Amino acid sequence: MAQFCRQVTGIDTSRASLEVAERNLAANRAQLTAQVDWVEADAFQILRDWSTAGEKFDAIVLDPPAFAKTQRAVEGALRGYKELNLRALKMLRPGGLLVTCSCSHHVGWTELEASVASAAADLPRRVRLLERRGASLDHPVILNLPETEYLKCLVLEVE
Repeated sequence: MAQFCRQVTGIDTSRASLEVAERNLAANRAQLTAQVDWVEADAFQILRDWSTAGEKFDAIVLDPPAFAKTQRAVEGALRGYKELNLRALKMLRPGGLLVTCSCSHHVGWTELEASVASAAADLPRRVRLLERRGASLDHPVILNLPETEYLKCLVLEVE
């Protein structure tokens, strides 16, 4: 993001993760033009606060940890995905990009897309699917081992 955007804000609850991100930023600073800020916070709370305050963005990337580590956790995970996407959709300017990800094996493509569609319908916002992405070639999906297809990413344009 810092290669293509003027300003980037990264949010994580983990101070250690933010420290790694800062070291990575420093190592790559020569190729980057963005002002980058790190915020140690709960994404649900900060997105709720920012959306209520009327904050606006051109692009938002949602990449939460696995919400559904078991089949029993899927219902709660889908509520979490919907909530994050609802808040992000509220804050995107028309023509903005939403990149939303899931690394929960138990949440399939259909469920992930349905949670975003449900969030969009609640606002209402028109959301156009630009791309579906998964793992790169160095992280192959094994056809007879379906749990290897756990990385899912939707690239969306929001009108």
